[in-house]
Amino acid sequence: AKPRLQREGSCASLHNSLMRNSIFQLMIHTLDPLSDEGRFKEKASILHKMAKQKCKDDAANANGVADKNIPNSTNVAVEVTPPMNGVAGGDEGGDDDEDEDQPLSLAWPDTNRKRLTYLVILPIVLPLWITLPDVRRETSARFFPMTFLGSICWIAFFSYLMVWWAHQVGETFWITEEIMGLTILAAGTSIPDLITSVIVARKGLGDMAVSSSVGSNIFDITVGLPFPWLLYNIINDFKPVEVSSNGLFCAIVLLFLMLLFVIISIAACKWKMSKFLGFLMFLLYFVFLIVSVMLEDKIITCPVTV
Repeated sequence: AKPRLQREGSCASLHNSLMRNSIFQLMIHTLDPLSDEGRFKEKASILHKMAKQKCKDDAANANGVADKNIPNSTNVAVEVTPPMNGVAGGDEGGDDDEDEDQPLSLAWPDTNRKRLTYLVILPIVLPLWITLPDVRRETSARFFPMTFLGSICWIAFFSYLMVWWAHQVGETFWITEEIMGLTILAAGTSIPDLITSVIVARKGLGDMAVSSSVGSNIFDITVGLPFPWLLYNIINDFKPVEVSSNGLFCAIVLLFLMLLFVIISIAACKWKMSKFLGFLMFLLYFVFLIVSVMLEDKIITCPVTV
């Protein structure tokens, strides 16, 4: 059921998309549908007062001239229409959000661009469509544990293929494994984090977008690396895993320096995400990449070897 507000009078500004979307965003972040009725009414009352004050401000800006055609009733129900893309006045991306909520369809697209995308992702989408229940369908919603576990298994399978193919490409073009890991594999494993960060950032959850990037790297180091090594030890009678790299120690030190530079850069930009900060992050990444490749190729000699 759509939320509704009760107020003493009617106001044309409430029919404005900016006002509707602002109230809806406030309700998303403040109203808990599972809370007790008393708290719900209290917060709804606050929204009611804010809407009423907005009406008065708009009337004052209009030099006190009110629309005579607007009825003055003591019990007018104002329907709050949610925005299409989670932002005020934004119809952009509304179709994309609706498509994301719809079950997956393998129908042939209409435009050439969508057809090209369809053919590219079909080898990945088709096995998922066959083996995993689409929980966006009402009849398959109860199978979400199977879909969740199956998705993890498919991620592991595709990750194995990605590492295997990257290794073969490196051997074909005489590129070392370390450089392939710093470039191709690093970019491939970060694309899912990029997509999720963009999605939550467009919804206005900037803190979640940043923390997702930081948390995913911590998870990779503390779980993603040790867990396969632990399985290898168990299978091979606890035989140690040898890790060797020409500039591993210096690369780790360089990572800590890069972390320091990132914090300084964000502080210099007054803790706000901007285009300048984005270009600065790209610059730091390329500096780290160049120095790491030079260490691996022994162009720069690391004083401490592992």
